[in-house]
Amino acid sequence: MWVVAERERDHVDRFLETIHPVLPDLDLEVEGIVDRVSGLGRRLHRMLDETLSEFGLDWGEYKALGHLAQRGDPYRSTPGRMAKHMELSSGAMTNRLDQLENAGFVRRMPDPGDRRGVLVELTEHGRDTYRRAVGIQAEKEALIAAALTDREKAQLNDLLRKMMIEFERREQPPATDP
Repeated sequence: MWVVAERERDHVDRFLETIHPVLPDLDLEVEGIVDRVSGLGRRLHRMLDETLSEFGLDWGEYKALGHLAQRGDPYRSTPGRMAKHMELSSGAMTNRLDQLENAGFVRRMPDPGDRRGVLVELTEHGRDTYRRAVGIQAEKEALIAAALTDREKAQLNDLLRKMMIEFERREQPPATDP
């Protein structure tokens, strides 16, 4: 039986204890991993949503600002490239850019390399807002991660990386013979 000292138990331990008699063949270690990773993900997303709301942003707008910020100076992209990166239709991307432009986070400008094209540029206000939001969120995440030692953080990263690599390996389409 899977036993954890009472002082170290969390809600997942209590759930697994109740489900074990119902599903005795269930691998409690695997279920514990999945439930904890899922629970941490939900809590981190909730925390990020709270941070973003402080800046008047939602997840999609934050992702758009991040895309532009990560491109580096001059912080520009085409709406089409942004839509592809964000997996949005051109109409949805236009709506998102309208909102960001109205808030002063981005500006649209003619593409000097394509008379019919448009570039989206991150404004100084957009860069500053993005940097501050990332900084505040990073501080919040550091408080949570402070429960671990530096060595434990490295170990956890190594283990989660192994799991992520396995997911990525399984998500790859099978190779076809020429």
